[in-house]
Amino acid sequence: MLPSVRLASFALVVLCLASLPRLALAGAQAEEPLADSVRTALSSAIGRSAPALSFADARQRQQCEAWAGSLESKLLKRKPDELVRKEFLVTVCYEAKRAGLEPSLVLGLIQVESGFRKYAISSVGARGYMQVMPFWSRLIGTGDPASLFHMQTNLRFGCVILRHYLDREKGNLFMALGRYNGSRGRAEYPNMVTAAWRTWKVADGVLGGTRVAGADGAGAGVRLVSQPAQR
Repeated sequence: MLPSVRLASFALVVLCLASLPRLALAGAQAEEPLADSVRTALSSAIGRSAPALSFADARQRQQCEAWAGSLESKLLKRKPDELVRKEFLVTVCYEAKRAGLEPSLVLGLIQVESGFRKYAISSVGARGYMQVMPFWSRLIGTGDPASLFHMQTNLRFGCVILRHYLDREKGNLFMALGRYNGSRGRAEYPNMVTAAWRTWKVADGVLGGTRVAGADGAGAGVRLVSQPAQR
């Protein structure tokens, strides 16, 4: 085949791929039996009503707003509307810290899971920013999978689930990320998330006290505890 023909064929393939529906490239969180105590704790962490921002104090709000402000320019192309962009970042910060996670880690996971698309759906049915499987709504939520397209609801589920997996894996982030993606023990997904995480860590200096485990399991994060003032 002549080089010009090869080039034309390649361009046609790229054009066809670009025209396909944009599905999220997510794995499948496995539905596993939950002890009654675990189910109750996770349900309590999710809450029965639509979540809302309720910061513990003015300092926590200011920290999250400063963190969001320092990252707005990096998210400009993906979320051009200023109000939507700021609300998203502040909510990521709030829900991540509520679950004892680093907000920049959550951003890295969102980047890999959905490419920051609110209505992303994977080939296996995972939904929204953090690609939450619908069975979680039945297990620990209201039973309405459509709620997983609500921005803060999706972030709450995703953060609570990742915290749950971190606790199950005794703080081992590598294994917890694999469990989140349905690829436990394989390196590809944890490596992608941690690489994306590094690109968002520039803003973490304005936040204090949130730590998660490294890929080797060292430095386990704080467990999610009931904090009525932040629900």
